[in-house]
Amino acid sequence: MNVLELSEQEILRRQSLDELRLMGINPYPAAEYPVTAWSTDIIRDFVDLPVIGKDEDGNDVRETATPENSPVVSIAGRIMSKSIMGKAGFAKLQDSKGRIQIYVTRDSLSAPLMSPEGGSVPGKSNSKTNEAPSEAVGGAEFYNKVFKKLLDLGDFIGVKGYVFRTKTGEISVHVMEMTLLSKSLKPLPVVKTDADGKVYDSFDDPELRYRQRYVDLVVNAGVKETFLKRATIIRTMRRILDEAGYTEVDTPILQNIAGGASARPFITHFNALNQDMYMRIATELYLKRLIVGGFEGVYEMGKNFRNEGMDKTHNPEFTCMELYVSYKDLLWGMTFTENMLEQICTAVNGKPEVEIDGQVISFRAPFRRLPILDAIKEKTGFDCDGKTEEEIRQFCKEKGMEVDETMGKGKLIDELFGEFCEGTFIQPTFITDYPVEMSPLTKMHRSKPGLTERFELMVNGKELANAYSELNDPIDQEERFKEQMRLAAKGDDEAMIIDHDFLRALQYGMPPTFGIGIGIDRLVMLLTGKFAIGEVMLFPQMKPEKKAPQSSIQEWAQIGVAEDWVYVLRKAGFYLIQDIRDEKPQGLQQKIGDIVKKYKLDLQKPSVDEVQAWIEKA
Repeated sequence: MNVLELSEQEILRRQSLDELRLMGINPYPAAEYPVTAWSTDIIRDFVDLPVIGKDEDGNDVRETATPENSPVVSIAGRIMSKSIMGKAGFAKLQDSKGRIQIYVTRDSLSAPLMSPEGGSVPGKSNSKTNEAPSEAVGGAEFYNKVFKKLLDLGDFIGVKGYVFRTKTGEISVHVMEMTLLSKSLKPLPVVKTDADGKVYDSFDDPELRYRQRYVDLVVNAGVKETFLKRATIIRTMRRILDEAGYTEVDTPILQNIAGGASARPFITHFNALNQDMYMRIATELYLKRLIVGGFEGVYEMGKNFRNEGMDKTHNPEFTCMELYVSYKDLLWGMTFTENMLEQICTAVNGKPEVEIDGQVISFRAPFRRLPILDAIKEKTGFDCDGKTEEEIRQFCKEKGMEVDETMGKGKLIDELFGEFCEGTFIQPTFITDYPVEMSPLTKMHRSKPGLTERFELMVNGKELANAYSELNDPIDQEERFKEQMRLAAKGDDEAMIIDHDFLRALQYGMPPTFGIGIGIDRLVMLLTGKFAIGEVMLFPQMKPEKKAPQSSIQEWAQIGVAEDWVYVLRKAGFYLIQDIRDEKPQGLQQKIGDIVKKYKLDLQKPSVDEVQAWIEKA
């Protein structure tokens, strides 16, 4: 990388890196650093020293902290702030748990800032610089040169020292030894908060935060907490399922048929078999094969992929928990689901309620049960029960909905529910009794012709879970698949493909089975009060990063500009060849000269005539 492609701060940090190496300090040591305590534990467990008297104002005077009477700890983390005051300085150190203040004085450092293995050995040449390194530095030299000048915000250090309370009351670590663990070459955003709590220079652009999650986690308070809660949600769900006696399994992500749901799959080509393969859209059909194979209950915390675009609540790659339990039905499933979600919410928030945008959502069981046709009738006044496909389509058109002839009865009902009902269910509600056209893998309702034993759990206006009394009649299942193919022939690009191997599995016999899928990302959104899926995914899918257009090295060469000068011109703000067309030769030469001088480049400034030739050819 050419030095001119770096910012001024990046250049300065690389210079500091070189100076550290010249001093015999390895900026990237390999040896383990012994950590004995975390910031939060130090602060939590701190005990003040005994009172030994009173000062002239009558305030308690405590015993002076020393390594002999105070806890000695070894901690490591990033430098997040640094304040130098003559012979002493303070810094904030951020480890994986939180932040703590460290106190460094010129005369208190007794050990060199070197890695345990040395990095460079005094008397031997430095491989990076080919120069002999200095003796290890410590004490005043280290404080004045290294701590004050060569350590930057974002650098990782390890410190050993004793814990004390400052005169201002802040629990701190008085540093006796310090070790550089990693030199950062790119500066972190410096987020400042004033006395009134107002935040300045915040790193809050969602695109930047999601694209650079590693920065987001470091500088923005509360981000890491979201993902710790996500881990708690998954851990609690897994514990509940394991304690119920169900087996966690793994099923193929690459499949020859992307079955188990109605969605557009991602397609790739499997070279070894010379056939197209699909990223799975659901784990369903493989898990039900295992029920056929004799498992009582199986579940998977799996990644699914749907080629359906991105928005605030959808990501093409998402996490879903699917569970299948033999000899159970939808009624059992509703009870199991609501009890599980109540436990998960309590584990995350300490209570079965969560507040989202001022609205308290209660996961306290039981949840409301409401048939889908009743929900549509409740919100629109239109009763879909007994209506033909054309009658429902006509009603949709009367309501101004965009529907067409490719949409079957089930699709139309789904569209009606999405338009008028879905967003209105804030408290957890089981929407039940879906028409058979909407449910190709679901058992027919035990008492309501044309309907199925299925529920979708709606919370805060979004679907959280989808569940069935699973269809285990192989003949009926085959007919359902054929109906999906007829819908595909009409133009429905989300219709399911027939999975002949799954049909074969069903023919061997599958017991009555309850199945459910719960969107983990949406569950995390609910329980953490987030409104965008990108807030609860460590690395959401992003559009390609936009880059400023610039002419290539080869294109500049065509008008006579050597590669070295291309970087100079870019540093001066000329990224495209046409950018120099309106420049005066003397003015452009002066700008070039200023860059050469500022960055101390070993380059001979081009003549005015040379610059004139560039401009004429541009």
